[in-house]
Amino acid sequence: MKLDFRERLKLGPILCDGAMGTMLDLYEYEELPHEIQNLINPDIVERIHREYIAAGAEIIETNTFSANRFRLAEYHLENKIKEINIKAVEIAKMAGGNDVYIAGAVGPTGKLIEPVGKLKRQEVHDAFKEQIEYLLEGGVDIIILETFVSTAELDEAIDAAKELTNLPIIAQKAFAEDGSILASNFPIEVVEHIIQKGIDIVGANCSVGPQRMYSIIKNLHRDGIYLTAQPAAGIPTLQNGRSIYHASPEYLAKYARELVQIGVTIIGACCGSTPRHIKAIKEAIQNVELKKEKIEIKKEPEPLESSDIELLYDSERYRKSKFARNIGKKILTTVELDIPRGLDMRHVIEGAQKCMELGIDAVNITDGARARLRMNAIAISQLIIQKVGIDTITHFTARDRNLMALQSDLLGAYALGIKNILCVTGDPTSIGDYPQAKTVLDVDSIGIIRAAKAMNNGTDLLGHTIKEPTSFLIACAFNPLAYDLELEIERLEKKIESGAEIIFTQPIYELKTLEDCLNKIQHLHTPVMVGVLPLRNYRHADFLHNEVPGIRIPEKVRDILKNSEKDAFKIGIQISKEFIKNAKDMVQGIYMMPPFGKYEVIEELLSAIK
Repeated sequence: MKLDFRERLKLGPILCDGAMGTMLDLYEYEELPHEIQNLINPDIVERIHREYIAAGAEIIETNTFSANRFRLAEYHLENKIKEINIKAVEIAKMAGGNDVYIAGAVGPTGKLIEPVGKLKRQEVHDAFKEQIEYLLEGGVDIIILETFVSTAELDEAIDAAKELTNLPIIAQKAFAEDGSILASNFPIEVVEHIIQKGIDIVGANCSVGPQRMYSIIKNLHRDGIYLTAQPAAGIPTLQNGRSIYHASPEYLAKYARELVQIGVTIIGACCGSTPRHIKAIKEAIQNVELKKEKIEIKKEPEPLESSDIELLYDSERYRKSKFARNIGKKILTTVELDIPRGLDMRHVIEGAQKCMELGIDAVNITDGARARLRMNAIAISQLIIQKVGIDTITHFTARDRNLMALQSDLLGAYALGIKNILCVTGDPTSIGDYPQAKTVLDVDSIGIIRAAKAMNNGTDLLGHTIKEPTSFLIACAFNPLAYDLELEIERLEKKIESGAEIIFTQPIYELKTLEDCLNKIQHLHTPVMVGVLPLRNYRHADFLHNEVPGIRIPEKVRDILKNSEKDAFKIGIQISKEFIKNAKDMVQGIYMMPPFGKYEVIEELLSAIK
């Protein structure tokens, strides 16, 4: 008969089981999610539990890692949540009887939560609470929260568990395979945060192999806190779509022994591990003695003196762009350059040079506008900076990038000298050159803004250090003529709250539209660059009004062009000049979009500012 779990903790190391998904794959029960096997093949799940128990495991985890409403919904199984979770506990009990501890496994939702994603924290909390209620109804001995990358999401899981039970709760964070993160104080800060939430069994699992796991755990010892570690069996390689792990049982066991020596009480393994790994760990940790030397906690570096900070940020690398430094000091001007297909960017470079000669402050470089295949906006911007020297406002879309690529590209852009970014969600791929291409959209424009803001503070979106902060000027888009203006303003408020510092509007053609817009957003106290797109003729205006989302051209303007086809382009320019003349004192700058690369109109538009 097993002891109360908290009493058992006091007696020394406890061996947990290994991976369930890996074993199901090995036995060729590869249907996803793995949790469906609780219902359609319960015998194989029970067999795997028994194999881990035979290898020496005192704790077995229920096959419920992904059994929350969000993950199950991906397979249209959200109506099976209760059945899957309760059945998982039943299977584990049949395998373990009264001799092992049954841990109800709870993993993350697989979704990005606010403020990074759209999923509200309350929704996440409710999903965890729902799953944990079923695990408790089934009769688990422990709740184990595992493989959480987001600390915010782990917080919601902890809070949900604590609302429901006084059973022991194990909270495990997944740390990235990243030496710079593991060498920093980040793991210590995370664990201290978890402890402050009232959890006394904390540690890490998955993501990293045993050696990296040792690097994470070695500085985490605290009096009165039990540590847990469940490393993966190394870093996998993909073979025929399957993750193959390479760490041998002997290698995993060697580091498991070292983990126990530095104070880990609950030891096990994660992805890629099998009963052979658990058996090797069992043999390795027998009669282990704790290392006696004092564990030294890494100290924070001494804070810089204010004079040192001034010297550090006085370098060009850490200064805001010239464009950013001029906000509020003059009427700023930018010109959107027309990006052609292919490799030949001579016309773009010439346009940038013309803008430089005319005293334009920056040029806007679009990023796959209208989902058309064009050269990467970062590459074009760098060419312009290198060959012309003018500032760029580099558009940055969320459409084509997952969270990792998005942040990687931001870092790369900054390293190439790009300091002004305009964050946009991006047009859907369905309207572009490759309608069959997948739209990524891990986050929208607000997510990019948050990522850039985090980098300006020296971290990535999840708070991991990037060592040196960036100094992006973060711009956002706003459409004063949106069909649902209330929603558009609500999103603009979120953009500013997330870190946007300047607003670029869609083209406007009536002063009253601008006045109404500025009145509605004056509470945001954010500089505005108003969009101006001269119309070539009636057909151009008719096309933009009816076929381009976000652009609406007043009927009276279209009528003027319709009745003056011969001189339509001159009239279109005159309309834009008159608008600029009246708008210039109401905004911080003019964002010009010459149609079809007709940069010769820029000089005429500039005359309206003087």
